[in-house]
Amino acid sequence: MPNDQFKTRLKIAKDKLKTVKFNKKAEPKSNIGHAFKMSTELVSAVAVGTIIGFILDNWFGTKPWLILIFFFVGVITGILNVIKSAKKMQK
Repeated sequence: MPNDQFKTRLKIAKDKLKTVKFNKKAEPKSNIGHAFKMSTELVSAVAVGTIIGFILDNWFGTKPWLILIFFFVGVITGILNVIKSAKKMQK
């Protein structure tokens, strides 16, 4: 195959690849994907807060208090993350 023919075919293939990538970026995410992302953010924030509280409670010997405090901190953080994600979705 001559060099010019190869360059032409390569250019055509690169152009097709660019249009395919552009079309995939333009596709909106599904609603179930957004819902899964938001629920994961909420649950993970609560879980991390509770685990940190549990570890600190065992370390300091203040059994229920730090678990409760960090649980509520995790809930508030999770809700703020969900609100931030919802604002990004609206744009």
